[in-house]
Amino acid sequence: MAGMTDAPAPRPRPGSELRAGHTDREAVAERLREAAGDGRIDLEELDERLEKAFAAKTYGELEALVADLPGQDAAGLAPSAQEPLALRTVAGDIRQDGHWVVPERITAKTTLGRIVIDFTRAECRHREVRLELDAGMGEIRVVVPRGWTVRAEGVTSGMGSVRNRATEPPVPGMPVLRISGGSKVGTIVVRHPYRWPGRRSRD
Repeated sequence: MAGMTDAPAPRPRPGSELRAGHTDREAVAERLREAAGDGRIDLEELDERLEKAFAAKTYGELEALVADLPGQDAAGLAPSAQEPLALRTVAGDIRQDGHWVVPERITAKTTLGRIVIDFTRAECRHREVRLELDAGMGEIRVVVPRGWTVRAEGVTSGMGSVRNRATEPPVPGMPVLRISGGSKVGTIVVRHPYRWPGRRSRD
């Protein structure tokens, strides 16, 4: 009919398609147990929802299990905004490794020093992470888990060196790391973790 337009298809809430972790599943399981204790769901339904919770792969799947329960908004399960992480050194060394929570934006700048950013054991709840690098006359090394997508097309080398060795095939659903910036006469290296735990690196 003239004058009528199709309504746009509903879009999934941002973050609902991202991968959930063990902590997220356990948080939902605890809410379900509390709901059963309050008489909001019976034991049979509790068992069914718990089974689905521990098998859930995304935030959206977890949110569906608690959407009809009062308390925390289901949207609260999704990643929240974080302050950008800024790593700065003139001539020293900085290491960002071990277990840490990855924000959506990271900046790293060194003049003559060395910065290592290791995502191997990091907790990343974002589909895309922006990493802005300025190696100056120093060195920046980035360690990226296998399965992540690395986009480093906008990185400039000047008189320095930029090497992206994180070239293994990406896994659907894993984060995308978009790297920008560059090096004047310094070095930027992006690589995967070594396959042999006993192998020592210059990192």
